[in-house]
Amino acid sequence: MYDILVYLFENCQQAEIARDGAAVARKLSAAGFEDADITEALRWLAGARALQPESSRLPDSRSTFRAYAARELAKLDAACRGFLLTLEHSAILTPQTRELVIERALAASGEHLTLEQLKLIVLMVLWNQKMPTSRLVAEDLLSSAHARLPN
Repeated sequence: MYDILVYLFENCQQAEIARDGAAVARKLSAAGFEDADITEALRWLAGARALQPESSRLPDSRSTFRAYAARELAKLDAACRGFLLTLEHSAILTPQTRELVIERALAASGEHLTLEQLKLIVLMVLWNQKMPTSRLVAEDLLSSAHARLPN
């Protein structure tokens, strides 16, 4: 799934993915991706597009502490949780987008995520939410995730 997300980020427009999923699936199949992986990635992306940040303001993470549920702790190790906190403190994520990232992380396959997988999830959530992200941040998230993802 993660290789497909990288491919989509690098080669497709958001509107193309939202408008014509069947054409995107054919494009991915022609690029050599397996049908099951394509289905999983497109389903995951559809879930990301369907989510909207909560309209109510969540407390600022600099003055509060976010406690993680047992399911979240099992999926996100200390490095992942620390990374999310760093992104919040750097104002790359808001508390609302952090919650979207956590929700998409829980929706990803597997029992737990690596930091590289979480970085890609962050990038895709920001991309799907059309959040302004500096090119440097995007390149850092993508290059580290792309370099270390298992095949």
